[in-house]
Amino acid sequence: MTSLHLVIAIFLLLLAIGLTMVLSASSAMALKPTSTTTAFADFQKQSIFAAIGLVAFYFVAKLPVKVIRAWSTAMVMTSLVMLVAVLVPGIGLNINGAQSWIGISKGLSFQPSEVAKLSLLLWSAHVFAARRSTLGNFKQLFFPVIPVTLLMGGLIVLQPDVGTLVTMAIVIAAVLWFAGAQLRWFISAAVLGLGGLAYLSFSAEYRLNRIRALIDPTEYPKISYQLLQGLYGMGRGSWFGVGLGESRAKWSWLPYANSDFIFAVIGEELGLIGAGLVIALFALLAYTGMRIVRRSVDPFSKIAAGACTVWLVGQASINIGYVVGALPTTGLTLPMISSGGTSLLVTMAVFGLLANFARNEPAAAAALRENGPGRMARWLGWGTRQ
Repeated sequence: MTSLHLVIAIFLLLLAIGLTMVLSASSAMALKPTSTTTAFADFQKQSIFAAIGLVAFYFVAKLPVKVIRAWSTAMVMTSLVMLVAVLVPGIGLNINGAQSWIGISKGLSFQPSEVAKLSLLLWSAHVFAARRSTLGNFKQLFFPVIPVTLLMGGLIVLQPDVGTLVTMAIVIAAVLWFAGAQLRWFISAAVLGLGGLAYLSFSAEYRLNRIRALIDPTEYPKISYQLLQGLYGMGRGSWFGVGLGESRAKWSWLPYANSDFIFAVIGEELGLIGAGLVIALFALLAYTGMRIVRRSVDPFSKIAAGACTVWLVGQASINIGYVVGALPTTGLTLPMISSGGTSLLVTMAVFGLLANFARNEPAAAAALRENGPGRMARWLGWGTRQ
């Protein structure tokens, strides 16, 4: 049961760190004289989604794998409908230049592209698991997964949301890799994807400015303002940080301190030790995910577990990479930690999937039969293999 215990431990630790840092990073902006919200407004919204996410985690972790596969097609079709709906004036909400949200109620919104990534992952894993013996054939590999992926990607570009598009590319690439697609097809898809990303990067001035800022932040101080403020804050944090809640950068200096650049606040308040702990947790997640892949015998579980792991660790690597100045800023959240209700909810569901696959490992099932469920498994109702 080691894989399951590791997944649960990483999940709970990241959730605790995330809620704590959202409270710390968002309260400062809410206390500005021009703010119309309370210091706890963002934290309250994040907590609501976290509570829903805990239910989703438990539900997904208990759901039979065959049911997940059966629902995957409906999930993709629903996601496509929502991606179209969000572009319709009056339905979609435009926030920070991207029409990517649908309003739920006052102060709460929903981002369909986050659900679309998970739907695409599960559906493509289902298709490739059923065709694993014929993936050397181009037609079997290409149809229908790649056209649906391109359709989803095109709808996301129209929002526009390049950050989510990058994550979707990571998801489909991981699915192809763990499905065992031939290296030549995988390389071809990667080249096309990188070419498309390069075109998008140079086709809009604000994206090109992010690349300029990466090359030489000091030469473009206005463009690099967010990056430089994040670096100043982390430099101030040194080894042990200035203390929880004591960040200066979050007081109007660092834009999006509670979401895109929350890792900079972690570095300032908790220092290299705190930032290193977050990185270590994602490194442990990478190990745990690959452990589940190696120990699973079901093709769908192997593909989906591998893709889920690459998604979360890859997105975290990109977020941390651009906060420390190693990558262009893309606007991706730090999974489980950044403010963002839909992102948090979907990420918690992904952890539920990993827990599901972990408890269905043959060795885990054998341990349950031989020794019976442990205290945690009994309490969660996970005592038997599906």
